[in-house]
Amino acid sequence: MPADEDLPETFRVTTDEQLRAVSNLTRHRIMGVLRFEPATITQIAARIGLAKGSSSYHVRLLERAGLVKVVRTRKVRGVTERYYAMAARSIELPDNGPGQPDLLMRHAVADLEASPADGERHVRMAHLRLTEEQFAELGERLHALADEYRELSDPALPDVSLAFALFRPALNPNDQTEGDAK
Repeated sequence: MPADEDLPETFRVTTDEQLRAVSNLTRHRIMGVLRFEPATITQIAARIGLAKGSSSYHVRLLERAGLVKVVRTRKVRGVTERYYAMAARSIELPDNGPGQPDLLMRHAVADLEASPADGERHVRMAHLRLTEEQFAELGERLHALADEYRELSDPALPDVSLAFALFRPALNPNDQTEGDAK
């Protein structure tokens, strides 16, 4: 496998084929398996509870879109076993159009809902009022914190997912702030 430092930092999704590939929850979970270490179709299928044929189909779509690649092969009883890995450290999706769902958050919610109910979770939503500067600073701090912990990640440890969204909600024209009330 190429050294981690040989991987491009970011893969930018730019084509419809790539967007379709990352839009699927099963393929999202396959990329999660490959995020830290290469795996074979059999290993991927076992990790996400999928049939080998289905796993192979989804990996081929990801490979065709350029999101994953074969990083190593070996012969096992006359069959060539392929090890797949991510093509970059992170994937950057295009901005959503107005009214379009956010793929990352949709996948994160699906993963959260599928996680063991008796497992430890830290889920919180906070409603804040921030200046533009505070908003920008909080966004930078959240990204830095995620990057810091990504550097500490060890493939031998269990998977952990972190999702955050910092955004200004759409204003409801019926809502008024105290200053607007008459």
